[in-house]
Amino acid sequence: MDPTDVTNQAFDYLTPILASFIAFLPKLLAALVLFIISLYMAGWVARLIRRTAQNRGVDPEIIQLLSRLGQWTVIIMGTLWALETVDRNITGFIAGLGIMGFTIGFAMQDVAKNFVAGILLLLQQPFDVGDSVKVKGFSGTVIDVDIRATKLRTFDGLCVLIPNTDVYMNAITNYSRAEQRRISLDVGVAYESDLQQVTETALKAISSVSGVKTDPAPRVVFHTFDDSSINFTLYYWIDLAVTNYLSAQDEGVKHIHQAFADAGIDIPYPIRTILQKQSS
Repeated sequence: MDPTDVTNQAFDYLTPILASFIAFLPKLLAALVLFIISLYMAGWVARLIRRTAQNRGVDPEIIQLLSRLGQWTVIIMGTLWALETVDRNITGFIAGLGIMGFTIGFAMQDVAKNFVAGILLLLQQPFDVGDSVKVKGFSGTVIDVDIRATKLRTFDGLCVLIPNTDVYMNAITNYSRAEQRRISLDVGVAYESDLQQVTETALKAISSVSGVKTDPAPRVVFHTFDDSSINFTLYYWIDLAVTNYLSAQDEGVKHIHQAFADAGIDIPYPIRTILQKQSS
């Protein structure tokens, strides 16, 4: 075959494709421009909603939810607009997306669950951003709640991401919403101790701890005869508006130790006596 004929055939084959691509290119560029504009508008709408809600004193969690819903609404509308620019008859395309979405949905159901759980958490507000909480065995401060996970900064400085579904489906302890907390200190005294004196000394010592409440009053409960001590638990409540749990616990231990030392009350430690039989 004549090379010239081959070239002409290839040219005849490629010319319609190239012409179609050139005709399609403006639509593609227009769709990209519309999509980029929608992204910009989505950010602008989110900022507008956030600013307006803040001026009206709306809760931060509701502000976060509304801004994200507004942002994603604009993005979805912009995407559909861009697709319509490429092909005005997008009904079949959207139907195809629905079938494909139904198939992919099985693989992404965890993502959908976390998204819905995140919305429910923002609506019900079992905690606020900045609260100290305990959930799924992790204790820390809530940093953020996004569409997938709740972010905690643990008390030892670690950043933990807990899926929203786990947060929503499990018990949540919110330390920040408690006005008072009870502290329990376990102490052991020597068997020869005067237990009435021990009780009076412990109650007097703990009464000087910052933030200790008189109602409910501190209480001493003896409960165990141990190997080298009689053990009791000292219960006392603290006002969290005055102090915090760790400070009140630390202060309580120091006050009890000093008061028992001043009163001559012995806090024993276990002693083991070993008898060794000498062989003859």
